[in-house]
Amino acid sequence: MANSVSRRDFLKLAALTSLNLSIPPLAKSADQLMQPQQEKQNVLVVVFDAFSAYHISLHGYGRETTPNLARLAERAVVYHNHFAAGSFTVPGTASLLTGALPWKHRAFRFENGVVESYVKKSIFHAFESYYRIAYSHNPHVVRFLNQFAADLTTLIPYEQLLLTGNGLVQAFFKNDDDIANISWSRIMVKDKGLSYSLFLSSLYKQYNENKINAYKDIFPIGVPTIKGDDHYLLEDAIDWLQDEIPKFPQPFLGYFHFMPPHDPYTPPHDFFGYYKNDGLEFAGKPQDIFAPVRPFDFMLAKRREYDEFILYLDREFGRLFDRLESSGLLENTWVIFTSDHGELFERGIQGHITPAFYQPLVRVPLLIFPPGGTTRTDIHTPTSAVDVLPTLLHITGQKTADWTDGVVLPPFAASAPDPGRNVYAFQSYHSEQNAVLKQATGMLVKGKYKLVYYSGYYDELGAEGKLIQLFNIESDPEELTDLSSSEQEIAAVLLAELKAKLAEVNEPDL
Repeated sequence: MANSVSRRDFLKLAALTSLNLSIPPLAKSADQLMQPQQEKQNVLVVVFDAFSAYHISLHGYGRETTPNLARLAERAVVYHNHFAAGSFTVPGTASLLTGALPWKHRAFRFENGVVESYVKKSIFHAFESYYRIAYSHNPHVVRFLNQFAADLTTLIPYEQLLLTGNGLVQAFFKNDDDIANISWSRIMVKDKGLSYSLFLSSLYKQYNENKINAYKDIFPIGVPTIKGDDHYLLEDAIDWLQDEIPKFPQPFLGYFHFMPPHDPYTPPHDFFGYYKNDGLEFAGKPQDIFAPVRPFDFMLAKRREYDEFILYLDREFGRLFDRLESSGLLENTWVIFTSDHGELFERGIQGHITPAFYQPLVRVPLLIFPPGGTTRTDIHTPTSAVDVLPTLLHITGQKTADWTDGVVLPPFAASAPDPGRNVYAFQSYHSEQNAVLKQATGMLVKGKYKLVYYSGYYDELGAEGKLIQLFNIESDPEELTDLSSSEQEIAAVLLAELKAKLAEVNEPDL
């Protein structure tokens, strides 16, 4: 391609790239870890939605949000610069499940699944000789699981692990869930005091309220909810999981995608107010061009609730891990802990529905727990969500999936990580799935540099509708200094690379 990086440019960038790879010995030697396993081992993937690595004490956050994860990390491979492939559930989860970047699976918008050509290109299809089971609290993820259902042995119904909600809609109308949810709401749930059935809606409301009232003292600012009347208790899901996993036929692949710490942030009484008046200060950052007006105090309050919600999931994951260990199952099971995207509480942006691509939105946790692992390995080179699938196939001795964009992660790969490797993230939630992209945000990380390219945002950016940002995420992890003007040569090289990639994918091959 005419815009690809030349060898001279690559060497220039490589010279500016620091390798930071800390690999102490594991219980098994590095050579053993790189070798595919002869005996089939189980794989358990646990995803917590909207979980930013920037809010994890394990990665240097000022609040001790993850004491259990920190304890368990002493026996894991810990990835410190791991990137989601998108900034919200749809592209982020689709890339995690397929090992492909968003411009290939084309899951851009909230109503999108993956395109037809990727229905048979998922983690479940790749592990076809395994017992494959999945569940998610998130209806957008359920849409993907329904698409991949033919390659699942067991798909746990959405409603099975809810406390209250419209689970019947998901069960009976899984192919038309958006329309069915609207109909359900009109009939059963009062909208601004109105419904099509006053009798049924009143009974339904009372039934749900009775259930929720039993937990109001435990959850001071609300029982955890997904949308509308879909309430859940994470501890119920964890109880179910720790009881059922030992019964799964082996070898198994389990994918379990839970809602916390996704908003609304509703920590239980044990953690509510835990960080109130803790004295931790956060620097004010310039208002982002894409930000609505959010008062700084509001952002601080939401950040505190989010951090307290993280304590909740940390407790429950620790409980699950300890129970599985005591059962002996972890001697033959790889456990993967990760997220689909992050969350933002700065620059006037709260949440993750934004064109912006700051680090808290795209840098997510990844910990891999080897079977029987007893020591820790720290990996600091940039890695991607699309690397998870090829890595799991490699470490379990499965055949490779030729459709993935990822690579085998260190320390499991046969060679050292490439310092000049491109790590991408992408979102285009206003674009049609089967059309040329009209508006998009693209991210390219190469070593210590991160370039973000905004294209098609005419309302925010004026006539050109374009903007670039360049950050040194090693020396400036808070992204306080945009280097796109002072480091024009580096910015030009990375922008040419990213534009070339976007041009390559902007004509969908469907």
